[in-house]
Amino acid sequence: MTSNMIRKILVAGACVAALGVVACKPKPAAETAASDAAASAESASDSAATAMTAASDAAAAASDASAAASDAAAAK
Repeated sequence: MTSNMIRKILVAGACVAALGVVACKPKPAAETAASDAAASAESASDSAATAMTAASDAAAAASDASAAASDAAAAK
């Protein structure tokens, strides 16, 4: 082998190694997006639980008001 051929092989090997490093490097934007999505899902779950509690409280208040109206109508 000539020194020119060895040089070409070394350059090609360095290019392949550089491509391998770039391809395996974690992408911070994707990790950030996944973290933000998980936080949004947790926030949405908390909001849904709060809304369900508020709806349950409203239903109980409506039931109490209906019972009070029935009692008032019966008392007349």
